[in-house]
Amino acid sequence: MTHWRIDTPQQTLVLSSEGAIPAALYWGPPLPADEDLDQFALAARADLTGGMLDRLPDLTLCPMPADDWQGQPGLVVSDAGGTPRAPRFRFDHAQPSANALQLVSRDGDLTLTHEIRTEPTGVLVLKTTLTSERPVRLTWLAAPVLPLPGGAQDSIDFSGRWIGELQPERMAIRTGIRLRESRTGRSGQEHPPFALVADQGCRNTSGEARAFSYAWSGGHRQIIEELQDGRRQIQFGHASRAELVAGTRFESAELIVSVSTRGLNGVAVTMQRDIRDRIVRWPTPLASRPRPVHYNCWEAVYFDHKLETLTDMAARAAALGAERFVLDDGWFGRRDDDTTSLGDWLVDRRKWPDGLAPLISAVEAQGMRFGLWVEPEMISEDSDLYRAHPDWILGPADQTRGRNQLVLDMGRADVRDHLFDRLSTLLSEHRIDYLKWDHNRLLPVVDAAQTRGIYDLLTRLRAAHPGVEIESCASGGGRIDAGILAQTQRVWLSDSNDALERIRIQHDAALFLPLAVTGSHVGPRRCHTSGRMLSMSLRARTAAQRHMGFEMDLTELTEEEAECLRSVTAWWKANRDWLTFADILRLDSADPAVTAEQQLARDGSRFVVFAGQTGTSRQALPRPLPLTGLDPAARYRISLLNPEDIPPQSRGPNALKEMPLVLSGAALMHQGVTLPVAWPGTLYMLEGERL
Repeated sequence: MTHWRIDTPQQTLVLSSEGAIPAALYWGPPLPADEDLDQFALAARADLTGGMLDRLPDLTLCPMPADDWQGQPGLVVSDAGGTPRAPRFRFDHAQPSANALQLVSRDGDLTLTHEIRTEPTGVLVLKTTLTSERPVRLTWLAAPVLPLPGGAQDSIDFSGRWIGELQPERMAIRTGIRLRESRTGRSGQEHPPFALVADQGCRNTSGEARAFSYAWSGGHRQIIEELQDGRRQIQFGHASRAELVAGTRFESAELIVSVSTRGLNGVAVTMQRDIRDRIVRWPTPLASRPRPVHYNCWEAVYFDHKLETLTDMAARAAALGAERFVLDDGWFGRRDDDTTSLGDWLVDRRKWPDGLAPLISAVEAQGMRFGLWVEPEMISEDSDLYRAHPDWILGPADQTRGRNQLVLDMGRADVRDHLFDRLSTLLSEHRIDYLKWDHNRLLPVVDAAQTRGIYDLLTRLRAAHPGVEIESCASGGGRIDAGILAQTQRVWLSDSNDALERIRIQHDAALFLPLAVTGSHVGPRRCHTSGRMLSMSLRARTAAQRHMGFEMDLTELTEEEAECLRSVTAWWKANRDWLTFADILRLDSADPAVTAEQQLARDGSRFVVFAGQTGTSRQALPRPLPLTGLDPAARYRISLLNPEDIPPQSRGPNALKEMPLVLSGAALMHQGVTLPVAWPGTLYMLEGERL
């Protein structure tokens, strides 16, 4: 038996082979460096009972029926004519390198390669490649398959909808299959490609957890299976049958994994840092400057573009602290509503007789940079592009429309070349700092070539215009994954600017996403997606939890609201240098009506707590809120930043009303902080500094 071992500071993976596809003997918290792997393998051998085969088939990195595996296979393949194949791979050789290991197995004309590599951020990255000497058809190919331990109690993955993204689904792992599959052609609000597995008793701040992020934007399939013998496996791959044509080479996307013995926060911090520090490739001109405060005009003017109105809005935004002005949908073609002009990426001279230059100059005169909305992958039937190239659409001509639009076939090189030329010209002729790249409908077919095409287009644009930041927006959070974030620098988490909804969405997104890439905007007094009326303090402080911006008609603000927004924006700008690189730690609140998080500086010197009262508490008084991640022996000065939000019902002698407190890290983590009474819709901000 041959063994291999791969380590990061957070996890150990032990692999072995007796001639077949290698199998993962162990994946979990770090093992001692001198662990005897021969003894380890012996200890891992399972017994047999009556009613079983005489040899227990291994759970390999690609379990196959030809190896007597009775669960879900890691590969389903046919010949070019569609006749199923049943390959039986034998291990061929290993190719180790400084931070990676390739394990190659063969069966005749088929070669299966599993790659596992370590990254400085502490994650393991896994990928499977299938090659063939002659064309084959692929139904399913899993990234390297990992075992789940017997102590794993719950799976946590996510469902969602438009304006209701990233809703956790926590389910007990039981005998049988938990299958999630996104077949909308994008990551999707419905089944985003993130998952966690938690051991019994695991919470945010304690317990053992595992995290999985499948770096693919085109829809994925996730399988968690427990066999009758008690073994568990987890598989990730592209949505089944996403490869529409026969080929000689197929790849899974990268599966990014991490392990923690410090609760969900342990894997969350690793995943946040990996996205921010490794996956997002910041353009060089942007890397050294602070994240700018946005102003987006969409919910102020929608399609009604007038230079005078928008110039006034830019001046108001700048006076409140905005540093980037984003012109949203409606500037191109004859775009007066959402039924026309997608694909015609030329400035509408009816609205902009002198082009966009006057607005850009007005924005820059206020000390702001200029950003623009685009939706390049889509096409309107009422467009010059569709009239010239009706053959460029993806799917049949009689397909059901979505948001009055069709989809361009991004698998075609001529389509990508056309879009590159139009967008590159637009960026070359205007001083554009940022693109809000939208994607507002589901795909009519699941086609992996579509995703590879958009990656190719974004790669070309970024090479040609390295100073332009790109946000991934897809009806809000419909395309958020590590694959798209390798090509972009920001995601729009949700089209909902309802602060109470946002507190929850942002809290759950923090299991994977850092502040630096997560856009959050202060919406209008009456939310356009929920109709709810919320205070400026709540709206502004919720946006200050992530990459802050505004998105409203600024003429509606009272002076009191404007002063609150200026104050919170100034606080965010004064603190963003350390907040951008802070770890977002979810807090375990004993009160389910309170959603709280702690953003802790990388050096541990300071933190801010956001405690949102999102509902009415059952008890009369607030429960103490334990903090996390602090030095038990250190002393911290803590103060409440917004005592003005304390309601008149708060009559007691709560010390935070009037003075800072100095407490040990041990006291703050074990006893916690007792905040004042709060009305629903209050977000308290508590600032801490290590003395």
